Amino acid sequence: MRAFYTAAALLASTALAPALAAPAPKPVPGLDRIRHIVVLYLENRSFDNLYGSFPGANGIANASVASKTQVDRDGKPYDKLPPVLNTMAKAPGAKGPAPADSRFPADLPNGPFRAEPYVGLNQTTGDLVHKFYQEQLQIDDGRMDKFVAWTDSGSLTMAYFDGSKMPLWDYAQKYVLADNFFHAAFGGSFLNHFWLVCACTPTFKDAPERLVAKLDDKGGLEKDGAVTPDGFAVNTLFARGGPFPKAMTDASFLVPPQDVPNIGDRLSAKGISWAWYSGGWNDAIAGRPDHDFQFHHQAFAYFKTTALGTKGAKEHLKDEADFVAGIHKGRLPSVVFWKPIGEENEHPGYTNVASGEHHTRELIRMIERSPLWKDTVIIVTYDENGGQWDHVAPPKIDRWGPGVRVPALIISPFAKRGFVDHTQYDTTSILKLIETRYGLEPLSSRDAATADLTNALDLKAPGSPPR
Repeated sequence: MRAFYTAAALLASTALAPALAAPAPKPVPGLDRIRHIVVLYLENRSFDNLYGSFPGANGIANASVASKTQVDRDGKPYDKLPPVLNTMAKAPGAKGPAPADSRFPADLPNGPFRAEPYVGLNQTTGDLVHKFYQEQLQIDDGRMDKFVAWTDSGSLTMAYFDGSKMPLWDYAQKYVLADNFFHAAFGGSFLNHFWLVCACTPTFKDAPERLVAKLDDKGGLEKDGAVTPDGFAVNTLFARGGPFPKAMTDASFLVPPQDVPNIGDRLSAKGISWAWYSGGWNDAIAGRPDHDFQFHHQAFAYFKTTALGTKGAKEHLKDEADFVAGIHKGRLPSVVFWKPIGEENEHPGYTNVASGEHHTRELIRMIERSPLWKDTVIIVTYDENGGQWDHVAPPKIDRWGPGVRVPALIISPFAKRGFVDHTQYDTTSILKLIETRYGLEPLSSRDAATADLTNALDLKAPGSPPR
């Protein structure tokens, strides 16, 4: 593995070269027994934040003193962690830092700390900055020591939970927990949803200057922006074809339809059924979105083939209610992506961990009790770390990432039992599994080279009957 670039070089590195044409992955014996791949895509939690105390995993107990000790932007260790800030209480447009969160003490020791004495899994904390350039600076050339220095929430980034109290912890114990799984791209949900479906970064060559980041001659960040100086969209923006917030009235600030291939295109070309199910989708496209509907989580809406109003959108972009109905009928497409509505996705700032955990568990239980279970693989993972600290340095692969470690669970009659999988994966490993199962060409150099999650499976196993 190549060494990490410096933070400045990460900021300034050239665009990822297009992948050479590559053949479909070689078939894996027994993988054709899997008839359904179901991806449940949650929000904004690092591995250490939820599973840092999981038995047998590379958790917080394995962290070095150096990675736990946070330093300021000049590299000087903090004597004490700065106060936790409550970004929920900051007025929109207000200048300066958010107020302190009074639930947390103001003099926490420098290092990771348990959240539960102050907030529980059923309580909402402030959001944390989780953007393209800032995450690279937090990683600090693999030292993992500037999460506090480059956040907007004080020491909240260092908090972690006792995950054994979570509903999904039981599934992680029974089946497979991957403890070396990284979110594919630096930054937030917008970019990582793209990488989930196309292993690519969207282009926005004619972006208004106001959106474009500025870097100095050494690659340092002078002005933050949603678009890189060479025209790639990396932070939250909305699709020109919709849906988008009603307040977004200037079309020049909307990302133009993308025409690079995505996994949906690959599946459709082979006649393989697929769908993206989203909580609140029907209301959003009807013009009455829920207040917690997240427009920038709808990755396929950004592509020409599945933009709103196209045949592709009608056939493949569905509401969560359709997902639930399909489970009850015992009929789902071969490949399923599910995106929960905001209040059930675990994102700090507008929801909590427990709400998303309980809802996700209910969907898994529905599948377990249906005829689908006997030939289904369920993958539960998180789009990105949400600005939360993790002690494991991500590998350096290309300009875009991968970013910090996130939890990933593989749940199936064919999943190994009670197994912690240490294989290096990133979000594009999900694409690789789909490509391997259905004989599809890779979308980029990243998914062509990554591991495909089959180490988490025992494909010689007889499977198990529906519950």
